[in-house]
Amino acid sequence: MATTLFTQNTIACIWDFDKTLIPEYMQSPLFRRYGIDEANFWAETNGLIEQYRRRGYHLAGELGYLNHLLTYTLAGPLAGLNNKILFDCGADIKFYPGLPDFFDRAKGFVQEKPEYQKHEISLEHYVVSTGIAQMVRGSAIAKHIDGVWACEFIENPLQPGFLKQNEMAFEAASEIAQIGMVIDNTGKTRAIFEINKGTNKNPAIDVNSKMQSEDRRIPLQNMIYIADGPSDVPSFAVVKGGGGRAYAVYNPEKPEEFAQNDRLLQSGRIHGYGPADYRETSSTTQWLRMHLHQICDRIVNDREAAVALKATRPPRHLTATPEEQAAKRAAKGPQQASFLE
Repeated sequence: MATTLFTQNTIACIWDFDKTLIPEYMQSPLFRRYGIDEANFWAETNGLIEQYRRRGYHLAGELGYLNHLLTYTLAGPLAGLNNKILFDCGADIKFYPGLPDFFDRAKGFVQEKPEYQKHEISLEHYVVSTGIAQMVRGSAIAKHIDGVWACEFIENPLQPGFLKQNEMAFEAASEIAQIGMVIDNTGKTRAIFEINKGTNKNPAIDVNSKMQSEDRRIPLQNMIYIADGPSDVPSFAVVKGGGGRAYAVYNPEKPEEFAQNDRLLQSGRIHGYGPADYRETSSTTQWLRMHLHQICDRIVNDREAAVALKATRPPRHLTATPEEQAAKRAAKGPQQASFLE
């Protein structure tokens, strides 16, 4: 007998990282640690595409900054940089007000009504970022989130002939040498579908496999995507187009970010926007709580409608019992023939 794979009573908040959860780029603590001019690094990174184009090379955007970090490591300014250092630098990342406490409070929002608890509705938080996964894992929010999609580096790359060796000797002192994973702004949409289909929970499910909507772990309509700007338009479009919510945030100290978000709203890219302030009384917290409740209400209605549709009435006696006959007579009582009596 065919059954659905998931109960679809899980909601996902999917978060961008830089300028959404933090006011700066996550790499800032790394640059401070090594005494590197951050503005100069990003200026060089932004100039890579044009410089390489003149030399006949095509360079993808996110690969630019990752490759430049590797160049800095090999050339000396970031000598010795490894995944442990990246993890440790994550502890120095400073978050917007209300974080990381908001993540746990939000999980409480989906338990605030008895009917939400009855249907065992839960909330999961995911970070999908073009930043560095190890820095997210080392940050204060790590224990409050359910998964991370971001860029990763490899130390001690496997050498030619490694398949013929039973064990690989690793150097005691490691540093990043290759790019292991790249997440760019369009690649984020793949992460959304992995969360949607549940490949992160069940590796047997391929993200490219065809799945019926009722078999997907977290339907798009059960998602809220939160980010800071135009670079996340592809992800906004996927979630919003699937019936989910799209919400943008801005730094309250930067009017240009407010205007940018307003343009996204006016063009129909998002459902709403607000300050990157996650304290209890902020408008962003209120918006997210309200829409989480709306998603919960729909889940409850859908599940109860499904039960009413699929559940059959229990078998009944063909002839009423004496007790049922007596109850039926009592219910009838004396009848008035007309309004004149």
